[in-house]
Amino acid sequence: MSRILPSRSKKGKIKKTQIKKESMKILIVEDEEALSRVLKEKFETEGFESMIVGNGADAVETTAKFKPDVVVLDLLLPKKDGFTILGELKADAELKAIPVVVLSNLGEDENIKRAIQLGAADYFVKTQHPINEIIEKVKEQTAKGI
Repeated sequence: MSRILPSRSKKGKIKKTQIKKESMKILIVEDEEALSRVLKEKFETEGFESMIVGNGADAVETTAKFKPDVVVLDLLLPKKDGFTILGELKADAELKAIPVVVLSNLGEDENIKRAIQLGAADYFVKTQHPINEIIEKVKEQTAKGI
């Protein structure tokens, strides 16, 4: 499966560029098994390769090995919280360009501001956004990286 993105030729004419969606990878850092399975299934239905990490301790190392195009990150995780992971990802020269979309139950303004200040590309409160909206926003992040 591939998708076609418009781009401009040297002469300014619009041309279409095919991008293989299979090459796009999503890392899901989420400890809620049911949610992580649903996200993985939805992303794979859209043609993305996805991987789940169920705790914070393995998130940065897995990001470095898997090299995802986007990380979907929960903030409340066992072993290491998402704020710490986000800070570590953005401090790493090889990983800092990877967009991180936060998906959390923490909906207070100070948590949202903190995540954005640490470098999150987007922030979603789990109870306020349907799964399909989150999937679409993550797809937008992958398109920005092309």
